[in-house]
Amino acid sequence: MPDLCVSVMLLAAALATPSFAVDYDWNQVPSALGKPGPIQPGGVYKIGLPRTDLNVTLDGVAGQPGLALGGWLAFEGMRSQAMVMVDLVLTEDEVNPVMKKLQDGGIDITALYNHLLRAAPMTLYTHVHGQGDPVKLATALRDGLALSKTPIRPLLPVDIPRCAVHGDDAQRHCPPRCRRSRRRWWASS
Repeated sequence: MPDLCVSVMLLAAALATPSFAVDYDWNQVPSALGKPGPIQPGGVYKIGLPRTDLNVTLDGVAGQPGLALGGWLAFEGMRSQAMVMVDLVLTEDEVNPVMKKLQDGGIDITALYNHLLRAAPMTLYTHVHGQGDPVKLATALRDGLALSKTPIRPLLPVDIPRCAVHGDDAQRHCPPRCRRSRRRWWASS
């Protein structure tokens, strides 16, 4: 009997141990998703998805994409996998096809709700969650978002004049003698 108690206590301790985030190489996620994002404190890879394509009004007042129309997705490495949490802003006609595509890709829908009851056009907010291979999750999210008009564009290499001394946009911030250096950057089209 004492051996059983010890075994149960060890099992309970092992199950209660939190899974800590790990440093993860997020280099393949922007390619799979089609949009880059910064790594936040704690190693969380986050991408903003503001609905700049929508002109939403509420009682005659225009909504701002960064406020009531701001969506995002965040990946966190968990041992050999990743977890993704997503907050999407969708129009009424986008909800069903996007949610179905996400579910088909192994992404769970955890909430669907409305913040702006009298908004035109109607906007709905969807929370989703996924766990697994980060590239597969990013691909499933890209495929789901493709059925909406959420601005997420493929990355295209572009040359932007950069100042080698100041590191800023050479056309606006640097004297003409600094404008000679060029650096390759990624931008969305």
